Amino acid sequence: MTAQDEMRLLPWSSSENKPCYLSTDDPNSYMSRLADNIEAAQLGTAAELLEEASETLDEQESDPNDLRRLVQELTGALSVALRVALSRGHLLAASASQRI
Repeated sequence: MTAQDEMRLLPWSSSENKPCYLSTDDPNSYMSRLADNIEAAQLGTAAELLEEASETLDEQESDPNDLRRLVQELTGALSVALRVALSRGHLLAASASQRI
């Protein structure tokens, strides 16, 4: 098992909206692969939203309701991207400390 400070932040929250963590030494475990796949899908969605936002901003007459929806979706995607970055950054730091 990994140490408490080396647990992986998972890309989903509990039913109480609290962070979920994975404690394993196996990066190829079912849960690790599931988290990797979900993170990849979430980042793909963020990339699609970014493209949509760029196209919407290029339009001269964007509907305020469409802009509001887009901002809400972008806020959610940015939150997810930050969570992935924190998780992956922690994983990189943990693997670097194990090599020392």
